[in-house]
Amino acid sequence: MGALTNDLCRQFGIEHPIFGFAHDIATVAAITNAGGLGVYGATRRFPHEIADELAEIRRLVGSKPFGVDLVLPDGMPEHNSRDAIEAHIPDEHRAFVAGIAEKYAVDEPSGPGMRTRFIRSAEIEEQQLEAVMASDVDLFACGIGAPRPAVDRAKELGKTTAALIGSPRHVRRALASGVDLIVAQGAEAGAHTGTIGTFSLVPQIVDACGDIPVLAAGGVSTGRHVAASLALGAQGVWAGTIWLTSTEHTAHMPDALVDKLLSATSADTVITRSESGKTFRQIRSAWSDEWEAPDAPTPLKMPYQDVLVGDLLGAIDEHEVEPLLHSGAGQGIGYATEVRPVADIMASLLSEAEAAR
Repeated sequence: MGALTNDLCRQFGIEHPIFGFAHDIATVAAITNAGGLGVYGATRRFPHEIADELAEIRRLVGSKPFGVDLVLPDGMPEHNSRDAIEAHIPDEHRAFVAGIAEKYAVDEPSGPGMRTRFIRSAEIEEQQLEAVMASDVDLFACGIGAPRPAVDRAKELGKTTAALIGSPRHVRRALASGVDLIVAQGAEAGAHTGTIGTFSLVPQIVDACGDIPVLAAGGVSTGRHVAASLALGAQGVWAGTIWLTSTEHTAHMPDALVDKLLSATSADTVITRSESGKTFRQIRSAWSDEWEAPDAPTPLKMPYQDVLVGDLLGAIDEHEVEPLLHSGAGQGIGYATEVRPVADIMASLLSEAEAAR
């Protein structure tokens, strides 16, 4: 075991208190195989894909632990019906999105985009949860929302449960859901995020959670961040952005996007609702700039914004339309200056953290 090994590590059977989130199977497996705990972001995957992909991660990591994360927000429609959502999208918004496609000469997509493959709905959530519960995944994390029935069922099946929160006012609800672990995610984090900085948030969450272990998230990019998180009272860290430029993750990314990530500074991320309808931190691009323009309409709520922009976002990625290419990323992207294997990134985190303690 390493110098940072603690009770949380012993609970999970991992060497290092570093939980790594990624949407890529190989990256998740590499994090676990490097002594941390990889967590697969499966929110935009069909249930049968979740089943197959979790099985593949298990094959890659053997008996080592790994997790899966789902976003389960309140207020989603009951059924997976795109037509029902389309009927409520304003013409003004349709015209604006069509204008972006025309301005940047974006070709038609070959199929639905990642956000329009299915509708974020109670129907899909139930099916996704069934796939997760049927798997042998060790950790079930809820990125948004933590329904008590889902948490209870996961725990009955022997899975550890976690909830991500971005404000002290969310603690009561998260603890009421019965989760075993809380991830305190500061505003520096990539993708869906809140407004309170990690340095201010983590100690408040630690104090409010009592004996429930807390992971620090948001801007965790170096070993000094890991050491600081532990000093703030967290028992580990949850990191996502640092793996975006790993050898494993970049293997499936356009070169132009990799270059954007490597050249980005911490000031080159923005929080926008144009991606999903919820606050979402990503790399600044022509996409976010267009939605910040004075004549841009206000983004719709999830899942209406998903349906409005999903096919265009899919086309942008499919055809690698460079000005519009972007990725969810936290402010820690400023520390990503080269492509390195996950194992090397993990080794740097550990050596820096040990030196800083």
